[in-house]
Amino acid sequence: MELDSKGRPVRPKAEKPAVAAEAKTPEAKAPEAKATEAKAPAPKAAEPKVAEAKATEAKAPAEAKAPEAKAPEAKATEAKAPAQPKAPEAKAPEAAAKPTEAAEAAKPVAEAKPAASTPATPVAAPAAATPAADAPAEDNTIVAKADQLKGLTVLGKIELPTDSSRRGGRGARPVASSDVRKSGISADKKKRQRIPMNGPGQTAGTGNSRPVSPSQGARPTGTGPAANRGTGGRAGAGAPRQPAAPLTPEQNDKQIQEQIKATLAKLSGGRGQSQNRAKYRRDKRSNAADDREAMRAQNELDSKTLKVTEFISANDLASLMDVSVNEVIKVCLNMGMFVSINQRLDAEAITVIADEFGYDIEFLSAEEEETVAEIEDDEADLQPRAPIVTIMGHVDHGKTSLLDYIRSATVAKGEAGGITQHIGAYDVMTKSDKRVTFLDTPGHEAFTAMRARGAKVTDIAIIVVAADDSVMPQTREAINHAQAAGVPIVIALNKIDKPGANPDKVREELSVMNILVEEWGGKYQSQEVSAKTGAGIDDLLEKVLLEAELLELKANPDRKAVGTVIEASLDKGRGYVTTILVQTGTMEVGDIVLAGPHFGRVKAMTDHRGKKMKKAGPATPVQVLGLTGAPQAGDKIQVMETEREARELATQRQQLAREQSMRTKKHITLDEIGRRLAIGSFKELNVIVKGDVDGSVEALADSLLKLSTPEIAINILNKGVGAISESDVLLASASDAIIIGFQVRPSISARKLAEQEQIDIRLYSIIYNAINEVKDAMEGMLAPTVKEVVVANAEVRQVFNITKVGAIGGCMVTDGTFTRKTKVRLVRNGIVVYSGGIKDLKRYKDDVSEVRQGYECGISLKDFDDLQEGDNIEGFEEQEIKRTL
Repeated sequence: MELDSKGRPVRPKAEKPAVAAEAKTPEAKAPEAKATEAKAPAPKAAEPKVAEAKATEAKAPAEAKAPEAKAPEAKATEAKAPAQPKAPEAKAPEAAAKPTEAAEAAKPVAEAKPAASTPATPVAAPAAATPAADAPAEDNTIVAKADQLKGLTVLGKIELPTDSSRRGGRGARPVASSDVRKSGISADKKKRQRIPMNGPGQTAGTGNSRPVSPSQGARPTGTGPAANRGTGGRAGAGAPRQPAAPLTPEQNDKQIQEQIKATLAKLSGGRGQSQNRAKYRRDKRSNAADDREAMRAQNELDSKTLKVTEFISANDLASLMDVSVNEVIKVCLNMGMFVSINQRLDAEAITVIADEFGYDIEFLSAEEEETVAEIEDDEADLQPRAPIVTIMGHVDHGKTSLLDYIRSATVAKGEAGGITQHIGAYDVMTKSDKRVTFLDTPGHEAFTAMRARGAKVTDIAIIVVAADDSVMPQTREAINHAQAAGVPIVIALNKIDKPGANPDKVREELSVMNILVEEWGGKYQSQEVSAKTGAGIDDLLEKVLLEAELLELKANPDRKAVGTVIEASLDKGRGYVTTILVQTGTMEVGDIVLAGPHFGRVKAMTDHRGKKMKKAGPATPVQVLGLTGAPQAGDKIQVMETEREARELATQRQQLAREQSMRTKKHITLDEIGRRLAIGSFKELNVIVKGDVDGSVEALADSLLKLSTPEIAINILNKGVGAISESDVLLASASDAIIIGFQVRPSISARKLAEQEQIDIRLYSIIYNAINEVKDAMEGMLAPTVKEVVVANAEVRQVFNITKVGAIGGCMVTDGTFTRKTKVRLVRNGIVVYSGGIKDLKRYKDDVSEVRQGYECGISLKDFDDLQEGDNIEGFEEQEIKRTL
């Protein structure tokens, strides 16, 4: 009984296919010859014996090699090729000993020799492929083969039917089943490596369509070299068991990517996913809130609602609307209002002006006004009061002279030694023992705001026009102010005592303005007066009282006083002095008063004569001491219940004023910077204005702002009432400003500090002088204009070229005088060829300083020798011309 290398008996069933093998021997011998040729060392032993030995031995190893080749399939494809030929070569010595005995002992085996010779070819065929491998590699595969066979004996037990169905059985047909299965799945890469090595033999082996039973799976039935590796019948049996195998490659592209995404989604799922969703929702809500906030801010920015305080100035209103102040003034003129830059506007005017530019107005002081709302007076409590008369007109038309004449008569009747205080408001008794309150307003164009305020607080307006002059711009402005306030007008034709007086001419000019006097059939009263002689003044007062009777002026004296601030100033000895006009009620010493952003207790009151007063009734002008600051002219003053209430309202107004100033403060923009850079020589003049009274300060600041030009801007850093202090000097030093004082003087310490810091302090008593000097300073800051003036001409009549000297032109001076310093230009055929200076100026061989008209001379030019006959040398000077505003 024959045994294989593992000591297992060889199956005798090989006798049946021997016939089939014999039938196929002719085909098998053809490759056998190739094998013999390829294997050079094989012919050392007898060929038949070697073939017998190999045939006998190959039978047993054929079974053992099947698992041997199967194990390397999972590990290394290269190990499979050398493993097959290695078995015959390694066992060749054993085969040399045993084959003879085996051949003699068993005849049936001898009969099977031809069939065994068939598998000899496949053994030899791998050998033909092995020559590429070296001997050391063969030694390594021997060790690997033993390990693989050892492992396969354990796996050969058919315990799991799923494994057996997947692997195709491990007992007799491990190789055949694995090869057949691999041909249809992705693991067939290992089989494909053997296809090019064995050539068409693999096709012959796998192409066998003969069905083989499982017991015959180990027998080689194909004619190709792969016949000993498996049967073709298993391919048909294994393929139907894997219908889903072809679908696997389809998932490699799209479906696998989707599975990966699904896996990643699962990894981020669970509680972490809910946290991410919550965070996403929070971020979304936060972003939505930010968007709403940004939209709200943008809407507020784009909204056309202006939040302002009442009595805002025209300049501040223009800044809020981002328009030029000139446009605001133009709108006011169209409405019949004459306003200045710093003039404060009332609520009605602000609303109308803003509406012209498409803005809505919201007054910030609405709650405050409700707190101090006026009390309605009962008709039974009202008593007649004196009329308030404002004198207005053009400058130098005699307003103050007229008022001085009226006052002088009353002052003379007063106490002996009565001191007349010039406060702008006077209380006068007429011959008919009726009291009249007069307000004086300046006639200069700078005092527009004061005239407007005077028209608002007055009952009757006297328009003074010089009979020897005509209706002037300020006269028209005063009439417009009075008409806008709805105040009755009385025309006073002054200076009738002058030889050139022509009152009818003035009446004619007034009629053009729709002001028809009674003498000409109109409704306006007029009176010819002379402030110098006093002619007609009593008649003028009677006409004023007549107008007052028609108005039926009444007020309630038995209530808390309400009035208007006429002026405010700072007296070093007494503090802040405020001139007010009580319009209704009675003000007494000790009352708590509120005026604008300032409050205080009335410490003392004096009239225009300087006489102390304990109380002041309606239509009475008084000076009040005790306020914490200087309110602006035009502010409303009223008596409050308690000091606490007055303080709270004053603080609230101060806060509103600060907010308003911050809101209206214009910051420099990129456009403005670009404009200044484009001009190149833009300059800014910083100014600090201090004055004796608020009205003068306002008028002066207004006039200075009007001087601003595109090249030089007037920037008023600070303006206030009172003497020039050290803080003003320090501010001027820090900002490089000049200080302008109107009717005030600096303190001793401020003057010394100004000398140390080299600060320029200018003091004026007349507003004309202040405006003109600032204008001159601005003109001095302007870059002068450079102009060229031709001073001489010379004609080149001959050219002399002298070595080391150059070209000298023999010239005749035809006009003017040439000097060594004269700048010249060489003109040839009307084209300037050279512009520069004179190098040498000679008469014959002598150097001269100048050559006059009609003389010949030699002229050489600096760095120029290309002189030609007929050239014209033109001498010129550059003159700087001062620019004016």
